[in-house]
Amino acid sequence: MTQRIAIVDFVQTKHGDRLPENVQELTFGVVRKLLDRVQMDRSEIGTIISSSADYWQGISCSNSYYYDAAGGNLKSGSKVTEDSVFSLIYGMMRILSGHYRTALIIGVTKCSECPSEHTLTNLAADPFFQRPIGLNGVSAEGLQARMYMERYGVGEAAMAGVVAKNMSNAEKNPYAHRGGTLSPEQVLSSPIMAAPLRRMDVPPTSDGACALLLADEHTATQLTDKPVFIHGVGWSVDHTYIGDRDLLGGALPKAAHMAYERADVHDPATEIHVAEICDVTSFHEILWTEQLGFCTAGTGCRLVEEGVTALDGRLPVNPSGGLFGANPFVARGLLRVGEAYLQVRGDAGAHQVPGVNRALAHGVHGLGGQSHSVVILGN
Repeated sequence: MTQRIAIVDFVQTKHGDRLPENVQELTFGVVRKLLDRVQMDRSEIGTIISSSADYWQGISCSNSYYYDAAGGNLKSGSKVTEDSVFSLIYGMMRILSGHYRTALIIGVTKCSECPSEHTLTNLAADPFFQRPIGLNGVSAEGLQARMYMERYGVGEAAMAGVVAKNMSNAEKNPYAHRGGTLSPEQVLSSPIMAAPLRRMDVPPTSDGACALLLADEHTATQLTDKPVFIHGVGWSVDHTYIGDRDLLGGALPKAAHMAYERADVHDPATEIHVAEICDVTSFHEILWTEQLGFCTAGTGCRLVEEGVTALDGRLPVNPSGGLFGANPFVARGLLRVGEAYLQVRGDAGAHQVPGVNRALAHGVHGLGGQSHSVVILGN
């Protein structure tokens, strides 16, 4: 990219199972705190891009119910209804257009006020053939996990190891919804949800919000002495019908290649120092690490078993706890970007990884990972 775009600051709520604040209050809280920290007035915001979904908020035109709370009255703005990393990319493009110097990016979801994830992800399926048979997020993910296990001959132990790792990491994150010490045996003793995925392999949803300020390089250096720059972004979308897709291939390798090419990354396993991945299930952290080029196909389990992706490993994955720590559905991708930003700045606290100069954040949306986005950040 010829013009450099930076993240100036990032704020998130304490995530929870059922937060007392409504969507407007959650949004106002993170935006007010962010603007106070960077000492900006609402009038100085160039454009606002928010992420929410009508299904996940239970109302149509969902952004109209919190846009004023974000300081968006009479502002140029837009909404992204899929994963919130797309809102970051959208805001970045608005700055690159030359029309804006700053962009406020917001992600919010209050999962406690809408139907279950399984009900809502079923609505993403084709209404005539796939929706009536009950296809939803977890059943599609179970199909992927079963195909992987049969193709590569691996068992469930590594998946249980992902849960134990991420729950332990989340315990060190003060903003996480969940955290604690779990043994792989406890995970393996939980009931089956969609074979081979067990209940503990699938993170529950959360309430929460986050906000992030983007700026061009000149403006960013005026607002903070530690800007974190976007080195590259990538995105890709797969077929609509799940039966038309390669469930163990798909869109992520294309999105990662696009981001790496823009960021001049040639060997992600050594050039990326930490990764925040949308681990929609324990199995998917394994699959996504392979498709991001951290290892070859069928060997992602070894990264877990050998401690490579542990907090003190060679390539830590989800030191924040990932979605097992907090899973505000639409906002979760932007949360990954924010956590990667904190790692590059050295501000992640108890879950900080030493010596992070380049971090990766990943967002995903759709049944079995229909669409993916990848963001590379550096100092």
